[in-house]
Amino acid sequence: MELDQEEALYEFLENTSEPFSLEEITVYVQASGQKPNKKLAIEISSYLDARKIAFKKDNHCWISRRACFEPAVFVITPSRQELLNGILIPGHRCVPFANPLTLPHRYKFFWKGEMIPVTTTEAPPEDLYPYYCVYGEEFAPQYIARDNYKNEEAYNADPYEDPPEVSIHTLDMRVIYRESSFVPGDRFIVRTIDWKECRYELEKAGKDDWNRADLDKWLEAAESGFEDSFALLGPGAGTEEQIAFAYWFGGKRMREVPAYSLETFLYEKTNRIDIVPYGIESRFWFAGREIPDSKNLQNYTVPPDRTYIEDLLYKKNIPISEFVILSYIRDAFFRNEKEIDNVINRLVPPVVHLDEEEWDILADYISDSMDDFYKGYSYFLDQGAGPIRQRVAELHTAVIELSAKLQKGEIETVWLPRHTFIVLSQIQGHAAALLEDLAFDESPGDSDISAMDNSLDSMIDTFADIKELINSAMDNFRRSNLTIIHGGKTSPEWRGQLWRMIQISISGLDVWRRAIITHECTMEELHKLIITGMNWKGKLRFRFYCETPDGSKEYLHDKIKLGDINFSGKKELIYEYGSNWNVKIIIMSSYQPAKNENTRFIAGDGAAPPEQVDGPRHFRRLLGSLELGGNSEKQSAQRELGQEFIPGVFDLDKMNRSLREIFVNVNGEKNE
Repeated sequence: MELDQEEALYEFLENTSEPFSLEEITVYVQASGQKPNKKLAIEISSYLDARKIAFKKDNHCWISRRACFEPAVFVITPSRQELLNGILIPGHRCVPFANPLTLPHRYKFFWKGEMIPVTTTEAPPEDLYPYYCVYGEEFAPQYIARDNYKNEEAYNADPYEDPPEVSIHTLDMRVIYRESSFVPGDRFIVRTIDWKECRYELEKAGKDDWNRADLDKWLEAAESGFEDSFALLGPGAGTEEQIAFAYWFGGKRMREVPAYSLETFLYEKTNRIDIVPYGIESRFWFAGREIPDSKNLQNYTVPPDRTYIEDLLYKKNIPISEFVILSYIRDAFFRNEKEIDNVINRLVPPVVHLDEEEWDILADYISDSMDDFYKGYSYFLDQGAGPIRQRVAELHTAVIELSAKLQKGEIETVWLPRHTFIVLSQIQGHAAALLEDLAFDESPGDSDISAMDNSLDSMIDTFADIKELINSAMDNFRRSNLTIIHGGKTSPEWRGQLWRMIQISISGLDVWRRAIITHECTMEELHKLIITGMNWKGKLRFRFYCETPDGSKEYLHDKIKLGDINFSGKKELIYEYGSNWNVKIIIMSSYQPAKNENTRFIAGDGAAPPEQVDGPRHFRRLLGSLELGGNSEKQSAQRELGQEFIPGVFDLDKMNRSLREIFVNVNGEKNE
């Protein structure tokens, strides 16, 4: 689609409050285009499917976000902090019943037909983050920064430290709380008056007005909606998209009352949905399970109706739009370069193979584009945007190059850091978005340039961190392969006694250990190794299972040996410990041991949670209390975690000393 047709598509979706057919939206969009497009209906269908901006009712009928959510109601439960201060913080409370293009401080709320006045509230940002965390904890500072220009300046002053205090727009609820005798536990029923303009009517519901059975029905609809969303759409482009489709799949019951507020459901009521790490971001997901990594770069903003140039690059695992190419061309102008080869080598690093025909196609396109845009380019006017565009382009090229090297298969993916390609995808996507913003004649303002610069610094730091972890993983992988070669030179009595390197990680947490063990290791011994590595006491029941090809679970007897397990092509086990902890065991490379080889841990990261803690979500809350809570919260969290618990501490030597009484070496002797 052309740019004006895309704008017409969004305009149609923002304004329609009735179900629509593909024919209806095609006629509307076609009227905005300058020339007929016979494939427009197919392009619109692909666009809607890829961008998830409308709900597909059946093969002939779609529902816009506005049509789904505008007549619906939902619940907001004010916190004690809000009641004490006589305010209400819109924050994430209206997701997905609000137009995502509108920021929360722009919403309008009404009480008995009168608009509720707006005030401002000053507080340390960490006190406000909980009201924005449904967007993703990593995005909460951005929403607060965009509330007003002073917040933005405060965050931009130091991108690595939160400002001591910020000011946000809040609803002045003092009169309403007083006149309605509002007490903790009471709720607001929120009726969506206008989804596009984000206008809402509030009505009080007492904490005892609804019975438990009705709330349980809503809870079941909500859990089913989220799980259907995960199963059908995966982690998606963001938490807002996940939540919107959860409400769609949850059906009409999820958009009615009695109901829980979204944050009460997600953080207090459900045991089936959890928030888990997803690269450098977070997503909602099945509780106790990790989101699987990708095998290539994924950029959710790449056009689904790709041009022939965009498609050529997409097939080379460079998911970008033509606007990014234009930004690379402007970067060449800023560098005072006219050589097409230089532009191509930055856009497509040499490690990515282009055949002669592909090179010629790309060269012709870039040559024509350089001719078209050079006359209108001003080096003087580009002084503000040029330097940052150059840095972004260099980062983008580095990400593409590293991804291409990893995809050449020089290292087994299980050796890579968790979510390697997801992290690289997120950096690439953010860098590409910045390049698109810097592709046009009009240079961003000084404050925008400053914000871009800080965002770029953060991305570069993240890229440096993941690159260092990848290099370390590749070094370990090469050393492991060398061990296989050296193992063949040992004496005959050691030959054939292959050992394994394994990695164990707690689902939902960044806590992992890597160890080497013999094929003769039983599940009972593996259990002892895991509880030693996690500093658990072994008081809870445990069991191991592996998944069969049909997706069912095959539970393993305590005495079965690692070498006797048929993994059916999937080299991993799951260890269930009590009702709260799942540990994934990835079986890595085999090697022959040296004489007197010991079962031992060789690497790891993160302090494991004490076994009595109530699961990953509660553990993360306790860590948050230790870091950001008040004195009483910190003391309470430390009591629950135990006085000996130190966040982040991983003591390799201590773990290996504990193993010496459990495992024997290949000579039949106790580990020394």
